[in-house]
Amino acid sequence: MSFSSLVKQEITQRHLQRSCCRLAAAYGVACFGRYFDSRGVVLHTELQPVAEFAKWLYSQLGVTGEIVVKGSQTSPVYEFAVKQPDQVQKMLAAFGVSGEEPTLRINSRNITCSRCTGAFLGAAFLCSGTMSDPNKDYNLEFVTGRHMLARDLEGFLAEHEFRPRRILRKGTSVVYIKASEQIEDLLTLMGATGSSLELMNLKVYRDIRNKANRITNCETANIDKTVAANFKTIQAVEYLKEKGVWQLQTEPLRTAGEMRLAWPDLSLAQLAEKFQPPISKSGLSHRLKKLESIAASLQEREKSGAEQA
Repeated sequence: MSFSSLVKQEITQRHLQRSCCRLAAAYGVACFGRYFDSRGVVLHTELQPVAEFAKWLYSQLGVTGEIVVKGSQTSPVYEFAVKQPDQVQKMLAAFGVSGEEPTLRINSRNITCSRCTGAFLGAAFLCSGTMSDPNKDYNLEFVTGRHMLARDLEGFLAEHEFRPRRILRKGTSVVYIKASEQIEDLLTLMGATGSSLELMNLKVYRDIRNKANRITNCETANIDKTVAANFKTIQAVEYLKEKGVWQLQTEPLRTAGEMRLAWPDLSLAQLAEKFQPPISKSGLSHRLKKLESIAASLQEREKSGAEQA
C-alpha cells in the first residue's frame, strides 16, 4: 500500500468528537468530491474505508447516503453518494448553500473552530489528495478541477501558516506543498499523526544515510589519493634502486624510502608514526617528495641522453 493510502486510512480512523468538526469534514467531502450541487454529492475512491467514513460523517448530520461498488473486481471504485431529493435538501441546508451557486467556493461558516480546520483539510485530502513516497521525494498535493476552489484552498492553507503553491496541470488545478516540515505539520493537523512521525523518522534515516554516503565517498577519495601518492613514491624508490644510485642517497632519504616500501598502504601521518623516534608528517612528506624529484631528474637526463644519441 502506498504512503498516500496509509495517510488516508489513518485520517478515516480519527475520532471527531465535536459536531462542528463532523460538519466541517462532511463539507470537505462535498467540496472535493466528484461533484456537489443541487443534484447531491458524489465521491469516488479506491479505498473502501474512505467511502465508509464519508457515509458515517453524513449520517452524523442526519443525511443518508449510499455506497455502491463500481469498476472491476481487481480495481474496484467505491462511490459514496447522496442523491435522494429529501436527503439532498437536508445536506444543502446543513452546509448553508442552495446548490445553484455558479462557482463552488469554500464557505468559512462551515469551519468554525481550530479543530474544524484539520477535519476539513483531512476530508479534502481523502477526496483529492495524494502524497509521494517520502523515501524518494517530499510532495503533498490536492487536485481539483474547480479552479476557484483551488484558489480558495491555497488561501485557506496560507491563512494557517502553510506555504502552498498552485499550478495548472493538464487543465486541472493542483495545490501542493513540498517542504518536509510543512508536510509533517499538515499531516498532524489532518489527523495523520502516525504518518507524520513516520515521515520524520524516514527523514532522519535519509539524512543519516546521506551523511554516511558523503563520509564514505570522502574517505574513498582520500584513500584513492593516498594510494596514488604512495604508488608514485614506490615507483621512484624502485627506479633509483634499479639504476644503482640508491646507496648514493642520504640515510634519512633511504630510511624514508624503505619505510614506504615496507608500509605501502599507510597514510603519510600513519607512516610518520612508525619511525623511531616518530617524525612529523611534513618532514616525511619532504623526504618522499625529494626521492620522487631525484628519480624524475634522473629519468629526464636519461631521456635527453637517448634523444641526443
